Amino acid sequence: MGLNKTFVKDILTFVPRHKIVSDKDVNTLLDFIQNNSKILVLTGAGVSTESGIPDYRSEDVGLYARSNSRPVQYQNFVKSSHARCRYWARNFVGWERFSSFQPNESHRAIREMECTFNKVSCLITQNVDNLHFKAGSRNVIELHGTAFKVVCLNCKALFDRHDIQDLIKLLNPEMDETSKFIRPDGDVELDNSVVERFTVPSCPQCSGVIKPDIVFFGENVPKDRVALVAKEIDSCDSALVMGSSLSTYSGLRIVTQVKDLGKPVAILNIGSTRADTFADFKIEARCSDVLTKLPWHRLIKSS
Repeated sequence: MGLNKTFVKDILTFVPRHKIVSDKDVNTLLDFIQNNSKILVLTGAGVSTESGIPDYRSEDVGLYARSNSRPVQYQNFVKSSHARCRYWARNFVGWERFSSFQPNESHRAIREMECTFNKVSCLITQNVDNLHFKAGSRNVIELHGTAFKVVCLNCKALFDRHDIQDLIKLLNPEMDETSKFIRPDGDVELDNSVVERFTVPSCPQCSGVIKPDIVFFGENVPKDRVALVAKEIDSCDSALVMGSSLSTYSGLRIVTQVKDLGKPVAILNIGSTRADTFADFKIEARCSDVLTKLPWHRLIKSS
């Protein structure tokens, strides 16, 4: 039975306009995967848009194009109790939907590259949506953290986001707002009247300030994670960027370091990226359009 057309249209709402994949594109990517056995895969929001999660910057369909909203800055979150209240209220309303998103064909293809064909040395994702883990990928570094964990800024305790959701429900038993429009980090739009009556959760252990365990805008990637990424850059034999414009320095730095070591870099992305000038090749298309057309039977498993 085919997918409902309305459902398909809904989940592709956030996929920007793109080119049709050619046989040449497919064969070029196939050769790249075949000729390398320790590929560092770097994914961005473009991999998850086909699951129904918008990105920030895509023309016409990204968050910045669709609204005047901008993600909360780290310093504002830390210093302003009002900013925390607004963030947690909107995150609470968006969580049920955000946490229910499922992997798409791109996530599953990357899993096959790693788990079936042993072609992926490491998967580094800039996404916080947990979809690579849901798809079954194993060696994953979440560069910008995960929305599925919550950290206390005081005692550093970690909590499951679902448990914090239950806590928020206890603190706000009358809150029943819903939202159809979701943001890349699970945030939604809410009226100020809703925010004003919201009770902000605090750390269950020390009553300190808690935040999702994600790298906010204006916040640095943890040093231990940077060191882990550096080891993967040294051990890989190539890099494949999927669904990222490399707008953030943390993502661009990975690709430039791979290239500086004389290793090939390939890009699969709709629209321009900050690595276009030095990539060995680039395919400007929807990730799943290319990955689903790969003749997987021609791939030889790496030892």
